[in-house]
Amino acid sequence: MGADKKSGMDDPDLELIKARKMKKLREQLASKEKDKINLEHQNKTNKDKSEGIDAERNFLLHYLYDRGDEVLKLAEQQFPLQTKILIRKLNELIRFGEISKISAGDLLAVYRSIGLNIRVDTQISISDHGKTISFSDKLKQSSDADQDAEGLL
Repeated sequence: MGADKKSGMDDPDLELIKARKMKKLREQLASKEKDKINLEHQNKTNKDKSEGIDAERNFLLHYLYDRGDEVLKLAEQQFPLQTKILIRKLNELIRFGEISKISAGDLLAVYRSIGLNIRVDTQISISDHGKTISFSDKLKQSSDADQDAEGLL
């Protein structure tokens, strides 16, 4: 019977080990909860920032004209971080009444003034006998005509 009584009673060392394990498990659980809360907060902050940038961009789009939206899109592709900052600054100037409208040329000039050269695809078109052709095609036609004229001489 003495052995049964002793096994029924918990050993103090065993209780200490169980207490340590429980404490460790509680700390791990608390750490996971804290990480989860931090991750949720970070995701919310990133979402808010993203929504804020979209709202700022949409605000600026209302003040762009003459293909300014195309220049802004190219700028976002080529210089995304700098463009986010520039959008905020331009919006501040608009809100303070310093700027009323921004053309594509003006926007390009702003970027170039801060050292960012935005690459814009350009095409020159010429109206020739009622139809529009590219400048390079016109040059090819004229050089072909020149070669034909030289061949006749």
